[in-house]
Amino acid sequence: MLAELPSGLIAEVERAAKLLATKQRICVLTGAGISVESGIPTFRDKQTGLWENYSAEDLATPDAFAHDPKLVWSWYQWRRQQVASKKPNPAHIALAQWQYHSRSTHHQLTFITQNVDDLHEQAGSVVTHLHGNLWRNKCSRCDTPYQSQSNGSYDSEDSINFDEALIICQHCDGYIRPDIVWFGESLPVQAWQTAEEAAADCDVFISIGTSSLVYPAAGLAQLAKHNSAKIIEINPYPTPNTLVDITLAAKAGVVLPELVKRMGVL
Repeated sequence: MLAELPSGLIAEVERAAKLLATKQRICVLTGAGISVESGIPTFRDKQTGLWENYSAEDLATPDAFAHDPKLVWSWYQWRRQQVASKKPNPAHIALAQWQYHSRSTHHQLTFITQNVDDLHEQAGSVVTHLHGNLWRNKCSRCDTPYQSQSNGSYDSEDSINFDEALIICQHCDGYIRPDIVWFGESLPVQAWQTAEEAAADCDVFISIGTSSLVYPAAGLAQLAKHNSAKIIEINPYPTPNTLVDITLAAKAGVVLPELVKRMGVL
């Protein structure tokens, strides 16, 4: 596949592989672009069907849920239906193989994602979610995790229930909501601490499928750069970012298998 890529991109892939082969601590941040390659629409794509008159920003807020919890819950159940059949693509699989391989080479490879799907986990990766998990729920009032497999926290596709009926918390009678970071909410403290520590301590920071312009996640690349890390961006539409040392302007599903192959992982 590498031979089919433009010569300039081939040279950059090889340069990135040589760099990564000499470094011990790698921090990888993935965004919506890597999931798009599996057929998952981005959060800000135009809504379709019954939801075409709404924007994601109108539905993914604490105020929206307080005003009309049934509407917001129904929308998330619809989104779960969209995502349920999607599978990891070659980018997810390459990252998982790289992480698995790193355990035997004593490399420190930390994956951080802005995505709420579980495609990294399906591929076999251990990843820190900055924006929550689409398949988990919690109480909107007391924050207690909701553990029911039948229509709450989903461990497999067989246990998924897309019932749009609202669920009541057994502890405080509040409504159960998706365990997602909505607009206006703070990132999970532990997840953000993990991300900051990995970015501050890494030798190379890799941004995959994300513009690296939206804060606070965009600050991770800056933190890494401030601590002398090299920055690699994998994105078919590179962002104007003076922090980046190596730009791989192609889909992650094309570049990542070739990159890890060049590093001797595949």
